[in-house]
Amino acid sequence: MFDTATLTAYLIAAAVLVFIPGPGTAWIIAQSAAGGTARGVQAAFGLETATLIHALAAGLGLSALLATSALAFEVLKYAGAAYLIWLGIKAWRSAPAPADATAEPVAEALPATARVSARHVYLRSVVTGVLNPKVALFFLAFLPQFVHPERGMVWLQFLVLGALLSMIGMLNSLMLSFAVGRFGRRFAAGGGRWKERLTGSVFIALGLRLAVQQRG
Repeated sequence: MFDTATLTAYLIAAAVLVFIPGPGTAWIIAQSAAGGTARGVQAAFGLETATLIHALAAGLGLSALLATSALAFEVLKYAGAAYLIWLGIKAWRSAPAPADATAEPVAEALPATARVSARHVYLRSVVTGVLNPKVALFFLAFLPQFVHPERGMVWLQFLVLGALLSMIGMLNSLMLSFAVGRFGRRFAAGGGRWKERLTGSVFIALGLRLAVQQRG
């Protein structure tokens, strides 16, 4: 399906793009800081699922629609921005976890909270990734350079390239999750509202950033 030169060039370009910090990096860091490594890993799986959805959609023509229709782009952009801002406001308004009287339960509080929150993190991350029109346009601009229509099954070529990009992204996200998760555990005993406000601020900033982005 792909010759060696094409595949090598794609993998190098994909790796460079993945390791450049962006909204996905900020999302993983925020989730890992708020809920530890487990929550960061859940977020990583969610974002990379969204990557596969975008790759398949690109192959089926959705990305072409977003590129040619200003209305479709604006609708998806503002829906994604509103969702991120809503998550941020929800985090800011959430009540802090009640303090425990003993030292041992405090040490165990973060993993327990992370497990409960992680049930929703995956779907939130999928929705966050899917509702980012810049990702869809990225696939339209980037992936076709490595797709050969004469070889047939264009949608499958898009999906394979998307899967490779997803694997590289997952590796990067897992490293971030473990690094931030381990570092964040040092502050587990501190607790308090600052974690939720930090997470909420990141979500709101991402939403505002997405809302002001242009199609060009």
